[in-house]
Amino acid sequence: MATPAVSADKEIERVRTLARWLDDYGLDPILGFVLPGIGDLVGSLLGLYIVVVGARRGLSPVLLARMLMNLALDAAIGAVPVLGDLADIAFKANDKNLSLLVERHATGGKAAPRDWLILGGAIAVLGGTVAVVGYVMYRLVHIFV
Repeated sequence: MATPAVSADKEIERVRTLARWLDDYGLDPILGFVLPGIGDLVGSLLGLYIVVVGARRGLSPVLLARMLMNLALDAAIGAVPVLGDLADIAFKANDKNLSLLVERHATGGKAAPRDWLILGGAIAVLGGTVAVVGYVMYRLVHIFV
């Protein structure tokens, strides 16, 4: 039976391999290009493995939310036909999540102030976007009704 440290190292190696295939070898953007929409979803589902490993290792909820935000942004970018797939090559959400997993686990899994700022900024942008879309929809309804 393997010791927990050896098992954890194998788990990190699996995460590294997955991130390498999805981002460095371009499997994630290729899936999105070949299977528009569905391929981006498949890439995000595969990337969730890294988030699950982070949760098992006790990363803070803020870090897990940041990792999920990276995957969501990657899927949103990749959902734009052709140009989004090209941008998806540069974004590399899985490499970002691997870095968060390794760096933060080494420091006890706690969120840094930067993590809070990034997550807070993303929530503010999301809230602003929802408000603008809501306002535009409201105005359109009143124009055409």
